[in-house]
Amino acid sequence: LFRSAKASGVMYTYDPVRPEMETMIINSAWGLGEPIVAGEVPTDAFVLDRQPPNDVREMQIVRKDQSMVLRGCGGIGIDGVEEEQRTESSLTKRQLQELARIGVRLERYFKRPQDIEFAVDQQERVIVLQSRQLRLQHERAPRACDLTGLGDKYSIIFRGRGIAAMEGIATGEAWVMREGGDLKDFPMGGILVARHATPQLARVINRATGFITDVGSTTGHLATVAREFRVPALFNTENGTELIRHGQEITLDTECLTVYEGIVQELQYYSIQEEPIEEMYEYRLLRRVLKKIEPLNLTDPEADNFTPRGCRTYHDLTRFVHEKAVETIIDLNFYHAHNRDTQAGRLVWDYPLDLILIDVGGGIEGEHEKGIRPEQITSVPMRALLRGMSYPGMWDMSPAGVDFSSFMSSLTRTTSVRSTSPEDVGRNLAVVSAEYTNINFRLGYHFTVIDAYVSDNILDNHIYFRFSGGVTETTRRARRTRLLGRILSHYDFLCEMHGDIVVARLKRTDRERMLQRLFLLGLLVGFTRQLDVKMVSEEMITTFFNEIKTIMEKENGK
Repeated sequence: LFRSAKASGVMYTYDPVRPEMETMIINSAWGLGEPIVAGEVPTDAFVLDRQPPNDVREMQIVRKDQSMVLRGCGGIGIDGVEEEQRTESSLTKRQLQELARIGVRLERYFKRPQDIEFAVDQQERVIVLQSRQLRLQHERAPRACDLTGLGDKYSIIFRGRGIAAMEGIATGEAWVMREGGDLKDFPMGGILVARHATPQLARVINRATGFITDVGSTTGHLATVAREFRVPALFNTENGTELIRHGQEITLDTECLTVYEGIVQELQYYSIQEEPIEEMYEYRLLRRVLKKIEPLNLTDPEADNFTPRGCRTYHDLTRFVHEKAVETIIDLNFYHAHNRDTQAGRLVWDYPLDLILIDVGGGIEGEHEKGIRPEQITSVPMRALLRGMSYPGMWDMSPAGVDFSSFMSSLTRTTSVRSTSPEDVGRNLAVVSAEYTNINFRLGYHFTVIDAYVSDNILDNHIYFRFSGGVTETTRRARRTRLLGRILSHYDFLCEMHGDIVVARLKRTDRERMLQRLFLLGLLVGFTRQLDVKMVSEEMITTFFNEIKTIMEKENGK
């Protein structure tokens, strides 16, 4: 019960008997809503058009002699209605239209027709009391793409373009993602339009009603997530970002590879017919099981709880085993280098990178007692990284021009006790196999970690990148952090930045794009070695971003 209800009622966002009529049904009366829901009092009946401005198609105003009210001493009772109100409409036109807008928003959120109970308070405000799934009497038969007259009745933005990564209908406001756009601003119920179908777009899967991209694959990560969450997705439209305006209301029909301008009422019904994944038994079961699998509690290898007993989930167990395995491999190199079974050697090349490589299977070919030459490396991700590192001009061999404030800052920069152990100082280590690379770089005051796996199986592919440190004062290091974040975000990485630390991830991307992104990281290893010293102004962020972008466009033949 809503204590201060002037009027109450029930709204069906579709006619449950004739959903194809594209109407909403609202019943209301004066006072509290309990007798309305119970069918004990006559109610005004309204049939509204589902499309804005939600005109009233039919209206029946009945005589309402009684209403349920709240007694001053507590409890409820039935009172007579004032004579002049008995034949008046219990809802105004403005309230009807507001209810219609609310109903459509709730449909888009729950992805099903809704049965909504509401009240109007003494200040004429509409209050939603409850919303639940509306059960329709029947489902419509599967449709054909050639619905008669749609092309004549509605303006088509484009047709017959792209590939359907997930079939379905989506209606809503287009949100065109431009360079530097922040997904935090993406609205609930919007249709995301982007240049590439990058994994980072999956962050808004719970808010999006659809996806449209210029470039994308049906086997990519975003396509997989879209199918899992049943969000219509149309990829490879070539220039959808140019044809669709930001903020424009559109209807996406991925089955027919068509995007309409405005809301197509003949198709809107189909956009809410699938059972929402949250209501499926399998989803509820998986959500309970994931509590024992996904959370990560062992985040710091130096913490007291980083022990087998500290593992509380499968993610903890995997993290613990991985960390100890890497430690063992490192110890094998540093303390047992004389062992003939140890496939370790120093990289021999022309750049100031004291790099030890450990082959754990198929990453290096030939003898390497006197060192490992770049052409001996067969590890796919490592070769891509080295190609970027050796790009002309990326390694500035001249001494860094450090001003006085940066010099004083460098005197206060310290490393942890662990990082100053004899085997760690000045040592860079790479663990490689045919398709895997894990690298730890320590170049002066800069620390870089790269972990990458590249194969023909897109579901296994991943890149992890972490960069931190610097010799200059805070302002210049912060500029370098923003530059790295801008570069990596532009090239599909999901980035996190804290102080002078940058963490970037890329998952489930095709082999060719993964190798291009590893080439980029190779560029950045050498390029950022003394970069913080050069970040003398904010303008340098754009200058260096454009420099890297030019190299990438040249490398990719754009």
